Amino acid sequence: MKYYVVADIHSYYTELIKALTEKGFFEDNEPHKLIICGDLLDRGTEPCETIDFVLDLAKKDQVILIRGNHEDLMETMLDDIVYGDIYEYEMGKSIHVKNRTFDTALRLTGLEPMYALAHAKELVAKVKQTEYYKKLLPMCVDYFETDRFIFTHGYIPCNATEGCNIYRPYKRYCFNKDWRNASNEDWRYARWYNGMEFASKRNLNVLDKTVVCGHWNCSYGHAEIDHKCSEFGKDADFSPYYGEGIIGIDACTAFSGKVNCIVIED
Repeated sequence: MKYYVVADIHSYYTELIKALTEKGFFEDNEPHKLIICGDLLDRGTEPCETIDFVLDLAKKDQVILIRGNHEDLMETMLDDIVYGDIYEYEMGKSIHVKNRTFDTALRLTGLEPMYALAHAKELVAKVKQTEYYKKLLPMCVDYFETDRFIFTHGYIPCNATEGCNIYRPYKRYCFNKDWRNASNEDWRYARWYNGMEFASKRNLNVLDKTVVCGHWNCSYGHAEIDHKCSEFGKDADFSPYYGEGIIGIDACTAFSGKVNCIVIED
């Protein structure tokens, strides 16, 4: 099977279509699927277009959705907003405002910000009636695996122990052989991991498998692991990062203006 793989679209529908077009997705007449490694929405201004496109692929069984931390954030916000501190939202201090999850909810429902805050239960009810909430979120999986690859958002769950030195507390990570059966909580943590760091710096590779992930900007790998450029300077490289046992594909679209797409046959 041929897989076209993207990550962290964040509602940048135009950039997504451009990337898929350049890779020949729409011209491909052989069996193929799109894998989206998490973070379908938030930040960009085209969530509805993105949802409609993915729903169309889902009807044709041409898409695999991996759950990202922003999928978690949407559900967390819907749980919190009714009883949360509205002042935090009004002042732009809420994590859901900063991560643009609240903005996505407004775009999906057509509600104005102040009205939505004054009628939080209505906002939540309307979001829960959207195709995104009813159809796409339930489709999301923690990972997808083929013979040679594991597709996930941040990285696979690892075992962590607490430690402390004279400077600060820290966590020590080690490989979790039973990562496939990790708890929901462990997967939620893993969606925030920097996969390039975990594979290339912490040496927590999966034997005989390559992990393909998003969440962390590719320029980190090019800058901090290969030392070929700066992470966010004029010479930053947001192209896919290929390391030992890891492929990072988050192009940091809000910054770089592009979506990465790689093609894998397995």
